[in-house]
Amino acid sequence: MNIDTIQIWHGNIDIKDAHYQYYWHILSAAEQTHAEKIKNVLLRKRYVEVHGRLRNVLAQTLNEPPEKINIKKAEHGKPYLADTPDIVFSLSHSASAVVIAVGRNCRLGVDIEVCKFRASLAMLVDKCFSEEEIEYWNKLTDTQKTTEFYRFWTRKEAFVKATGRGIALGLNQCVINPEKPVEFLRVPVTYGQASLWHVLDMDLGQGTCSALVTDKAVVEVKLMHLKSD
Repeated sequence: MNIDTIQIWHGNIDIKDAHYQYYWHILSAAEQTHAEKIKNVLLRKRYVEVHGRLRNVLAQTLNEPPEKINIKKAEHGKPYLADTPDIVFSLSHSASAVVIAVGRNCRLGVDIEVCKFRASLAMLVDKCFSEEEIEYWNKLTDTQKTTEFYRFWTRKEAFVKATGRGIALGLNQCVINPEKPVEFLRVPVTYGQASLWHVLDMDLGQGTCSALVTDKAVVEVKLMHLKSD
């Protein structure tokens, strides 16, 4: 993989029994233990398949067996490759949609969300958006508000994932420029100038919104479809 290329793998979770058993056996002991604690059967199967698919993607990148890949977690829970820290990755899934981003020598995060109306959207906007973002969102028509909510949400989620802090950082701490949605107006000072961070909105179909955020300009993005194993 070229140093300036980011690979985006996307597809659907199918949860077929034969595939499930395969994915289960390539997970680490820690991942299996985590899966066993998930009481909801559907959510457990999704967890196993998504993390199994992640291992298969990383196996192609590293040219190693998926079960041998050494995935660790940093202080705030962000996963990383202990033996090849120059290769970075991010994972997201929503309902049956899944997306995985892989790059080199950068910080990156990816997020995907199924765009569906929720009565709580206005409340989430007030809690998680900045003043500039709230003002912009409130001026939209009702038909625009749902899609625009998820566009802003995925950009923000991708940023907090890239930092390694996750949602605990506070989504209102990273502010998207409503006039230029691929740019940030502000980010926490700990993470440098807002201009250092770049947003890429992605159309991955399935009624979803998805975004990639990195701390270096994206020279090339390769979109690849996740096929059933």
